[in-house]
Amino acid sequence: MDYIEINHLTKDYGNNIGLFDINLRIKQGEALGIVGANGAGKTTLLRCIMGFIKPTTGNITIEQKDTWLKSAEVKHLIGYVPGEIAFPELRSGIEFLKSQAEFLRLKYFTDANSIISTLKLDTSANLRRMSKGMKQKTAIVECFMSKPKIIILDEPSTGLDPLMRESFLKLLKQAKQNGATIIMTSHLFEELEEICDRVALIEQGKLKEIVSTSKIKRYPYREYNISFKDQKEYLSFCQEPFDIIDADVDINQVTIKVNKKNIPNLLSTLKKYNLSYLTENKYTLEKYFNEFVKKES
Repeated sequence: MDYIEINHLTKDYGNNIGLFDINLRIKQGEALGIVGANGAGKTTLLRCIMGFIKPTTGNITIEQKDTWLKSAEVKHLIGYVPGEIAFPELRSGIEFLKSQAEFLRLKYFTDANSIISTLKLDTSANLRRMSKGMKQKTAIVECFMSKPKIIILDEPSTGLDPLMRESFLKLLKQAKQNGATIIMTSHLFEELEEICDRVALIEQGKLKEIVSTSKIKRYPYREYNISFKDQKEYLSFCQEPFDIIDADVDINQVTIKVNKKNIPNLLSTLKKYNLSYLTENKYTLEKYFNEFVKKES
């Protein structure tokens, strides 16, 4: 039995807006990323999983509990960072976090203090006057401090500076290592590639593709930009038995695609030439989805 089951989920707002016949299985301890354009349905899906929205048809279960019918039970399993953060009428960050700790029946505040320290959060600040980054940090502390079984994140690193983003990713990796199931949306493909086991593409409310990040890392080809110091060498190389996918005679540059097994042969061949530079175009999750969308269009 899968830990989270999404069965023929439809949430129809009319005018082709919403989610349509989504089927998805998520295993316990898995990290699933979700990508898609603004308005594709990513946040609606997260809110359905949380039990905030009643499906038009279909259902979602967590530990075999329907997330809409048993929403109160399910919420105790979940830590959540929403895309749009709205705090209650409390004076400070620490007052909010302590009220949440009481609601979650946490006996100790040790984990919260540790995360506060990691994120360098000033919890004495007024909740309403916090910057976007400080609000994001406060929401992250609230999400992680109870060590929830499931972590749901909607663009979680928005508003964080690069150093704090790195600290947040370490926090997320530790939660995954401890067995948490993670579902997250992000516009940063490298973030998803670093954290997630699989990534799903949603377009216009429909699940279009799911790919494992291990497949991206095992991609058997490498792509290189090679620039030559003069046109004679450029033209000579173009006669070599390599797959040239792009060429620009004006700057004496080619882009080639080569199987990893043939890289030694490529390097041996290039020793005969005078190069201006050689750079690799890494195969990434973003490139995979761009190619997929291009094929589908």
